[in-house]
Amino acid sequence: MKKIRTIVAYKHYFEEFLVKQPVKVQNKIFKIFEIIEYQQFIPSRYFEHIKGTEGLYETKFSLGSDIWRVFCFFDEGRLVILLNGFQKKTQKTPKTEISIALRLKEEYFEEKRKGKI
Repeated sequence: MKKIRTIVAYKHYFEEFLVKQPVKVQNKIFKIFEIIEYQQFIPSRYFEHIKGTEGLYETKFSLGSDIWRVFCFFDEGRLVILLNGFQKKTQKTPKTEISIALRLKEEYFEEKRKGKI
């Protein structure tokens, strides 16, 4: 099976989130990443554009009644850049988490423009 997309993490944000999660959650995250990397069409239950943003997406998954989100975006169409993640405790995605993700996305493209990435 050929990879359609490549997933990379921007700086340390995603890793810091990941290591705090139980092994079951980490395994679920990696399964969803596998779907994102290898399937042409990603089911919307795992991957969705965040309304009101330009190019910001979230991978989403649940285990039991707990829900997690990891923000990401595309670079050059095929690369999925992971940003911050969090455990969702309310119906709506918190605006503070979206703001952090948008700031990191801007920072990424600024560093890329300057040749630092």
